[in-house]
Amino acid sequence: GHLTTGEGIPQDAYDCIILTQTLPFIYDVRAAVHGTRTALKPGGTILCTVPGISQISREDMRDWGDWWRFTSASAKRLFEEEYGAENVETEVHGNLVAACALLYGLAQEELTREELERRQDDYELIVTVKARRAE
Repeated sequence: GHLTTGEGIPQDAYDCIILTQTLPFIYDVRAAVHGTRTALKPGGTILCTVPGISQISREDMRDWGDWWRFTSASAKRLFEEEYGAENVETEVHGNLVAACALLYGLAQEELTREELERRQDDYELIVTVKARRAE
């Protein structure tokens, strides 16, 4: 279906939506977040990830657009405007080493678990969002 228009997406239908690394490729992100809320049943939850630091995806940019990167503040505000502040939780994952590794194109196996799992608030590689539609 089409998240920005609702076309092809049942309304009030889903207990959970998992939306990973999709919003950067949708120009009208506010409409898309609204589309997720209307597709959820009351009490339903969306689990979403968005990129912070990342390279441009040329293939996606060519095919439909590569529009956005997010901070924890922008993701939180975007979802709070639609779901309400009391229904939104965000979390940040990343650090300087992991961000550099991503930009240099290194594989997970080239880093230690400690290098990947350490968190540094100033290097937001991935932002996770958990939002619940009010009953």
